[in-house]
Amino acid sequence: MADESKKAALREKEKGNELYKMRNFDEALKCYDAAFALDATDMTFLTNKAAVYFELKDYENCVKTCEKAIEVGRENRADFKIIAKAYARMANAYQKLNDLKNAKTYYEKSLTEHRTPETLTKLSEVDKLLKEEERRLYINPELSLQEKNKGNEFFTKGDYPNAIRHYNEAIKRNPDDAKLYSNRAACYQKLAEFQLALKDCEDCIRLDPNFVKGYVRKGYALLALKDYSKATSAFQKALDLDSNCQEAIEGYRKCSMASMSNPEEVRKRALEDPEIQKILGDPAMRLILEQMQSDPKAAQEHLQNPEIASKIEKLIKAGLIGIR
Repeated sequence: MADESKKAALREKEKGNELYKMRNFDEALKCYDAAFALDATDMTFLTNKAAVYFELKDYENCVKTCEKAIEVGRENRADFKIIAKAYARMANAYQKLNDLKNAKTYYEKSLTEHRTPETLTKLSEVDKLLKEEERRLYINPELSLQEKNKGNEFFTKGDYPNAIRHYNEAIKRNPDDAKLYSNRAACYQKLAEFQLALKDCEDCIRLDPNFVKGYVRKGYALLALKDYSKATSAFQKALDLDSNCQEAIEGYRKCSMASMSNPEEVRKRALEDPEIQKILGDPAMRLILEQMQSDPKAAQEHLQNPEIASKIEKLIKAGLIGIR
């Protein structure tokens, strides 16, 4: 008699599955309920029912039904893969409810039972969302300003490591404030950490392309790194924004003097630049440069092409060629 009930339950389940595929969810639920009434030892009737609730966007009932399914599964020693599937379905429902902490918990429980690439991917996605949510909740412009002011005090005292510590916190509290990156870049420059200063200057400029100080500090970082061509461009950008910026004028002058005093160093640095390498590695550009060397009139003709003119200008600034 028990075997007959199990067979009848499986028939109801199959009917429910067909109705599920047809998106006839109300009738599918009835079939899964009938299947479980005939055999209350098979958790799959409940996990299938939970799948229907998920499609109906009834996520609370999806979670409750999965909990019941896991309870039945544990009592009847269900396959760990089916238990894992129930946990994953609960996690999916919690994610839809924007309850990311519970989603993470149940994806992890699912993986404890059985590891699948799909569940690992979903857990990774939830972790990213949780970190982003944590980052957003941490943002507070008022507290950021307090940390910035503390950083400024330490900077004035010449205590750059502590200034950086407070600027770090200020940036976490308000990551879109370009001036904070500029301030921290100034600290890194004082500590001769020029690559870190350069990165902060790039972030500063990305957030505020019209912030003159960002280009000035970028220029001085590049000058310290002896990348005179890029330093000159940074100072020029600052002067384009503010023609009276004395720091930019002085930086531009220092670049010019450095280039003249050590042309070989300038050429060496330029040849290490991937952009310069790409230009010089272009067969068409090599042909153009040869023509320009043998025929001065060719230079004027090629300079009429904006794309070629831009590349030639880069080579001139790098100190690799000169135009007579």
